[in-house]
Amino acid sequence: MTSTTYDVVIIGAGAVAENVADRVVQGGLTAVLVESELVGGECSYWACMPSKALIRSGLALRAAQRVGGAKEATTGDLDVAAVFARRNAFTHDWDDASQVTWVAGAGIELVRGYGRVTGIKEVTVTADDGSTTVLTATHAVVVSTGSDPMLPDIPGLLESNPWTPREATSAQTAPTSLAIIGGGVVAVEMATAYASFGTAVTIIARSGLLQGQEDIVATAVTAGLRGLGVDIRHGSPTKVERSEDGVAVYVGDQDAIIAEEVLVATGRIPRTTDIGIEVAGLTPGKWIEVDDTLRATGCEWLYATGDVNHRALLTHQGKYQARAAGDVIVARALGNPVDEKPWGRHVATADHASVPQVTFAEPEVASVGLTSEAARTAGFDIRVVDYNLGWVAGASLQADGYEGTARMIVDEKRKVILGVTFVGQDVSELIHAATVAIVGEVPLDRLWHAVPAYPTMSEVWLRLLEAYGR
Repeated sequence: MTSTTYDVVIIGAGAVAENVADRVVQGGLTAVLVESELVGGECSYWACMPSKALIRSGLALRAAQRVGGAKEATTGDLDVAAVFARRNAFTHDWDDASQVTWVAGAGIELVRGYGRVTGIKEVTVTADDGSTTVLTATHAVVVSTGSDPMLPDIPGLLESNPWTPREATSAQTAPTSLAIIGGGVVAVEMATAYASFGTAVTIIARSGLLQGQEDIVATAVTAGLRGLGVDIRHGSPTKVERSEDGVAVYVGDQDAIIAEEVLVATGRIPRTTDIGIEVAGLTPGKWIEVDDTLRATGCEWLYATGDVNHRALLTHQGKYQARAAGDVIVARALGNPVDEKPWGRHVATADHASVPQVTFAEPEVASVGLTSEAARTAGFDIRVVDYNLGWVAGASLQADGYEGTARMIVDEKRKVILGVTFVGQDVSELIHAATVAIVGEVPLDRLWHAVPAYPTMSEVWLRLLEAYGR
């Protein structure tokens, strides 16, 4: 057993953990990452990057087929083998050598193995060969272990060897048929990808698709997926069985859904079961509650960033948290002032009501801030403004017969935007302008002076303001 001391010990080496370490080192402290899998984590190898690589080719092909002149030249089907090969390039064939090189170049140490908190500011790492290393943190331990797929308690499911999102994003061939249990973002995105490959996809969603978002979202995405041939069923599976004929999923008294593979996409659970957080007075297997500086409740030396704190299970939001956590750890270590006021340098204020998200589906969905329902529940006096994106000149140039909707939620008392949702082809690049407007609490009167270039899709901002009125 060997022992080593660093200013900050970080359990995990995904995108969030890397950003914590980078901020700590840039602030003049030492940091070490502890990782039992691939450096770069879920996003790089099994989530954000490979999933979007699988989806993009189909979206691009259909976009070309919607433009006169281009559609006449687009005569072939999607080359599915080439799509998988492109995805493999994005994951570097699940080799993390380039990520390890970046870590070393950034002045961050790396210890391979499984990390557990074994004492105050102490993490013991067990390597594959059984050897152990005790890492002592001078100032802080950060948990950035992420989350795992949640497998619902459905009779026969585990015995049926289901796909989780990892198998869906790392498969090397497309099954002839795929049943997807769940109706959230992962379910919708994987349905979009695999339907593009010619796979017969069936979604089993208890309450419909993308619940919790604006109603215009479920309507558009349901229609879009059905246009790709996806069969969407409502209900909860009661039993799953695998046989030589494939996997049978039973839903109520309906006929069994038979597919070559079944994907479970029903949510996430925290990776906190066996990492020793009970040492800090926390409950194993539970999400780690933190304050806005990402410090764990009731423990001055433990922080949690990314999925594991359950604030916003999105890579970009986790990286945002990482910057705040890294900077505040440095400030506290050096005795510098800590800026804990809302929107200060050392807090993750945006986690509460300014979170942007894109669902790469058919069609795309981009949203930020509060939905109309959430705003009303929070007690705001709101006005909802919708606009047909197909009426925007820039959108009509993007696709012949463009279909889409923009929705703006306005706080009538302060005359600022609380939330925005875009649904339609290529709307993902519109969302950052909405995020800036919401975070900056830009008054509508001032937004009139933010002139959108013509003819671009951003002209929708002018149309939304016109629909709202002065």
